[in-house]
Amino acid sequence: MGLAVKVTRDEFTASGLRAASAKCTEGVQVRRILPLALVLEGRSRSEAAELSGMDRQTLSEWVHRYNAEGIAGLKSRKSPGREPFLTEAQKAELRVLVIKGPDPAIHKVVRWRCVDLRAEVARRWSVGVHENTIGAWLGKLGLTLLQPRPVHPSSYCICRPKAPS
Repeated sequence: MGLAVKVTRDEFTASGLRAASAKCTEGVQVRRILPLALVLEGRSRSEAAELSGMDRQTLSEWVHRYNAEGIAGLKSRKSPGREPFLTEAQKAELRVLVIKGPDPAIHKVVRWRCVDLRAEVARRWSVGVHENTIGAWLGKLGLTLLQPRPVHPSSYCICRPKAPS
């Protein structure tokens, strides 16, 4: 079995840690500070962990983070998340592509629909996404999914004003 992990920071005593925990706004951070106060009082790691409702190993991990970063290190960290499917440059290229419109000879369509853009994104960047994702991307790029209503060609005639009689 390894050596017990010691709290090496000395800016707070056990009562100082409790006072600091009272000022914390994050409940998870408070639940991580209080077992450290128990350890500083002289309780064993096992007893401090048990009284705090955690494993001894978990308490050791929090002691390591406290030693390295202080009280701020006991806050919850946001996960960086998954990498985006398209880079910013690719999204800019997608925006230009949509604004320019499809080439009927190449793309075999006369206007972009989400399903057509999905196929084009898959062809260009080897990224397979759902049609709804394409729609969300268009919204974030400041584009709309709305299409003008089709107009019959015969209604394009330019009406001349009536000649005076």
